[in-house]
Formats: sequence, C-alpha cells, structure tokens
Amino acid sequence: MLPWKRRAVRALSVLLLTAAATLAPTASASARDTATAAAPNRGWNDFSCKPSAAHPRPIVLVHGTFGNSVDNWLGLAPYLVGRGYCVFSLDYGRLPNVPFFHGLGPIDKSAEQLDAYVDKVLAATGAPEADLVGHSQGGMMPRHYLKFLGGAEKVRALVGIAPDNHGTTLLGLAELLPYFPGAAELLSEKTPGLADQVAGSPFLTKLNEGGDTVPGVTYTVITTKYDQVVTPYRSQFLSGDDVTNVLIQDKCALNLSEHVAIGTVDRITFHEVANALDPAHATPTTCLSVIG
Repeated sequence: MLPWKRRAVRALSVLLLTAAATLAPTASASARDTATAAAPNRGWNDFSCKPSAAHPRPIVLVHGTFGNSVDNWLGLAPYLVGRGYCVFSLDYGRLPNVPFFHGLGPIDKSAEQLDAYVDKVLAATGAPEADLVGHSQGGMMPRHYLKFLGGAEKVRALVGIAPDNHGTTLLGLAELLPYFPGAAELLSEKTPGLADQVAGSPFLTKLNEGGDTVPGVTYTVITTKYDQVVTPYRSQFLSGDDVTNVLIQDKCALNLSEHVAIGTVDRITFHEVANALDPAHATPTTCLSVIG
C-alpha cells in the first residue's frame, strides 16, 4: 500500500472511531467508581429486589457503544427505580486490554452475554419475563438475542432509544470505506462491534432478514430528528404489528436532544419509556414531562 493510502486508512479509522464514540457517554474512573458504589443503595442492580404486582417484570438496561453499565444509566435507572421497578444493567462487548469502554466486541457475542445476564436477573427475582431498555447499540443488539437465542420466551418488551436497527452511515463516513483499501478490514479486526453497525454489514443483513420483529414481544423505538450518529434517523424505526415508533419531537416540538442526550438525560424520553413499559397506565408525554 502506498504511504499516503496507509495514512489515509489510519486517519479514516480514527475519524470513524471518534464519530462512533458519541454512541454513548463516558466518565472518569473516579466518577464511575462512585456511581457503581451508589447504585445498589438506590435499588439499582439490587439482586434482592423482588418485582411488585404493579411492575411484575424486572428491567434490564443495555448500554450503547463505548458505554458501560453505570455511565449510560445515571439518569434513567434512578428514574425507573423511583417508579417502583427492579432495575438492572450489564456490561457487554469488552475487548481485551480495553478498560472502561464496552460494546466494541462482535455483537452476536454481546447478545450471548445479554442472554446469560437476563437468566441471572430472572433467577434472582423469580420473574418469568423481563423487559429490556437499550440505548443505541443497546437498543439493537437485543434483537439478535430475541431472534436467534431464544430471548423471546423470556422478554415481554424491548424499548430502543435511538437504536441503530438498520445500521448507520456515521454521517456518510462509512461510504468512504471502498475508497480506502484495507479500512474495512482494519475496523473489523480492531473493533468488530463498530463494523457490525455499519449499514449493510453482514450482521445487520442477517438480523433484518425475514422481518424486524419476532412474535410475543412488543417493540418501542424512540428517536430524535437531531440524531447525528444513527443516520438517517428514520432508519431506526421498525416494522411490525407489535411496533410503536416514536419521534420525540412529535411529543415535544421544543425537544432538542441529540443521540447522547435522548438516552442519558432527557426526561421527556424517560416518560415515554415509562409509558412503553406500562402502557395500561400511560399518561400523555408532553414538554411538561420534563418535570414529571
């Protein structure tokens, strides 16, 4: 390979990694340690929690790319705990020698980790089924678990917040890959979890063959038109009889949340998540839901 091409491949890889890094927030090690210690005391990841009659299914939160079981859920986990849910979160997709940042491994293997974690939660809580709430990759990866690993027998609802259900162009950067020989191979070798999320990848092609959903599970997709990572944003939507697709600006036109904010701090989205988890007691989601 010519020197200029080698440099271009490296530059493109760095650019793609930088863009994908916004798929989930990060935090300092000290903040992470503090949050991890505090979480069980607030009922989050408390394996002694028993679901109530009002909320009989535990919730498993599935972080996004570069995220982890704490940072992604510092907003939503306490929100749901405060509403009486048993809430749990896992780490998945960690690559060897890459600390803190998860969701980078092959997504089919990450789905196997989710499978084992759901079993652990169900065994601890005694519940026959769980509900899943995921952000970005965490809203898409569980579909592999549901479709290919028997997850549909253990899950009642999947709520995806800005999920890359049909992949992403990363603002078109992925379209440059054919012009840089070796770039796609480098991404696949170093960060297979990113390569799997590029629109048209073999993983996504297999995932979406034969339909987006499986029987017995209800699906909710919540997205924002200001998403700058999973583009175009409408590619996040699913098709199927048990699907509800929500554009958060249809609930509050003033909502400016982008890809990270919608999954981490946006209480209007949190309200819509709560509605999806308990539709029998849903209340209208509006701009005023921010104070709910």
